[in-house]
Amino acid sequence: MHTTSLSRYAWLSIAAAVATIVLKWAAYHVTGSVGLLSDALESFVNLAGALMALAMLSIAARPADEDHPFGHGKAEYFSAGVEGALILIAAASIAFAAVQRLLHPRPIEALGLGLGISLLASLINLGVALVLLQAARVHRSATLQANAHHLLTDVWTSVGVVVGVGAVVFTGWQRLDPLVALAVAANIVFTGSRIVWSSVSGLMDAALPPGEIATVRALLQPYVDQGIEYHALRTRQSGARRFVSMHVLVPPEWTVQRGHELLERLEGDIRRALPPVTVFTHLEPIGDDAAMNDLDLHREEPP
Repeated sequence: MHTTSLSRYAWLSIAAAVATIVLKWAAYHVTGSVGLLSDALESFVNLAGALMALAMLSIAARPADEDHPFGHGKAEYFSAGVEGALILIAAASIAFAAVQRLLHPRPIEALGLGLGISLLASLINLGVALVLLQAARVHRSATLQANAHHLLTDVWTSVGVVVGVGAVVFTGWQRLDPLVALAVAANIVFTGSRIVWSSVSGLMDAALPPGEIATVRALLQPYVDQGIEYHALRTRQSGARRFVSMHVLVPPEWTVQRGHELLERLEGDIRRALPPVTVFTHLEPIGDDAAMNDLDLHREEPP
């Protein structure tokens, strides 16, 4: 699926964020619970994250050009990073509100109605999160994955808030409400930090996951069994697209045509196993001392 068509998932997330903002803000107003307030504030972050996702998916969909010959896929990492940062800001806001309520406790009102509204909002978020998570796995979208995990965090946040606020009724301890909000803030910090780290890893051209590298090596093994060698295998990912490069060594008596045909087969195997992927290969003769210099990550001429 082209990245532009992924924007429909961003619109779905935007719609869910608007709906949950209305519902959770209503739940806060009827109860006065700072725990439910923390839930409502996170929904505003959901909306900001969904809008950012829509913008970055549009940029990532642009084709490669002279200024960006490898495409615009890394725009998705900016979306994930910003969403993670917004989550951390929301956590700080929730913690501030919770501390204020700890210092100045206030009774919770209309609890049944408030919790019912909050649970409805949570069901909306859960449904949308599962749809986004499935789409992220299928289309390898960092943006949709971050958005899905954010919404799932919102769901768990809501469950924690409902349990905590309900416990206030049974215990009569008003300070339990802001303590639950602080626990929610701590959980949000963990999720936000994980999303930011994942975004930074992508922007830093981290290698493909070990399982995918193992897949590439398994595809190369039949060629190795036939006497072909390879080295300088390097991988990275940009948005949904993978990049794999390597040097392939063949017997020195081979013709250029024969070597070229081998590389076409080899590259085709990788493209079929790990789509979408761009494969770069460099042909070298076995036994050439200069070829072994390519084992280093950076080949530099001596001064």
